[in-house]
Amino acid sequence: MVRLLKNLIFPFSAIVGQERVKKALVLNAINHSIGGVLIKGEKGTGKTTSVRALADLLPPLKIVKGCPFNCDPDDPDSLCDSCKKDKSEELQVEEKKMRVVELPLGATEDRVVGSINIEQALKKGIKALEPGILAKANRNILYVDEINLLDDNLVDVLLDAAAYGINTIEREGISMVHPSNFILVGTMNPAEGELRPQLADRIGLQVSVQSIMDIEDRVKIMERREAFEKDPNSFREEFQQYQDQILENIIQARKRLDTVKVSPKIMKVIAQLCVDMGVDGHRADIAILKTSKTLAAYYKHEEVELIDVEEAAALVLGERFHKKSLNQDKIKKQIENTVNEISQENIGDDKKKSQKI
Repeated sequence: MVRLLKNLIFPFSAIVGQERVKKALVLNAINHSIGGVLIKGEKGTGKTTSVRALADLLPPLKIVKGCPFNCDPDDPDSLCDSCKKDKSEELQVEEKKMRVVELPLGATEDRVVGSINIEQALKKGIKALEPGILAKANRNILYVDEINLLDDNLVDVLLDAAAYGINTIEREGISMVHPSNFILVGTMNPAEGELRPQLADRIGLQVSVQSIMDIEDRVKIMERREAFEKDPNSFREEFQQYQDQILENIIQARKRLDTVKVSPKIMKVIAQLCVDMGVDGHRADIAILKTSKTLAAYYKHEEVELIDVEEAAALVLGERFHKKSLNQDKIKKQIENTVNEISQENIGDDKKKSQKI
């Protein structure tokens, strides 16, 4: 039974509670450019289960057959050097299940970045790459448990890969580059230390997860786990229709994403909100905009609405300002104030124009 359970994943739709975590993961599945999720909280609250369940839920990846970097045959610009060389011939295509690639805390830089077989490269003139974790993570989920305890040199590697979508390996004057686009999911317990600011700033969404205190929900968690372990196949069949519905929502939202419109007023609201909150830099503005558009696509809105901005701002800013006890209600109030400020400014501008006339 243990071996059987190892090959079967608990259904995403069967996870009790943790709605913010699940929503953040789904939004990243719809729009990878949001920049990943940082989940803060205690151990044993279902963080890893949620991540693995999402990967199991998502459709398989279409990749170039045999490519160690999971190159997308439908995106010629993102192909690795090897696949580009083979482009003269028709690329063979296969499907792979989306997976969660774990980055262990004790991993060496070579294991993460990959290495080059210098002897083969120099003697035979072949750039022989031995792929690392970042190669396996391309187009998949890169999962880092206790990300706040990650060595600084590995943090720098993640920052570079996340910023440019590529991984560069340099050894003995030989350099190789391969695509490295992934959904970064990090978990941490704040009691064990804070995350390096440079990395925290690059992760799009940040959410907290707590133990569920409602007795009925806790009982439901135990009941579902018992049922899953007793007969995992039957349990998964029971939730299959819910799984199919979530997947369909994700697929349809992906299709709508590029058609979602954003008005100048909404952009001004986002910018003013970030200024009023004292946010450093501009990454938060961009993250709120991308998340708002993704939420609009998910909720079937043709244009981003204020309610989308409220939810997006809570996911992007909420944990960054946890010391100020910033929650969605306070963000909603802040947005209302921001809208009023903008309205007053517009009234003032109209008066100045009329006076000039």
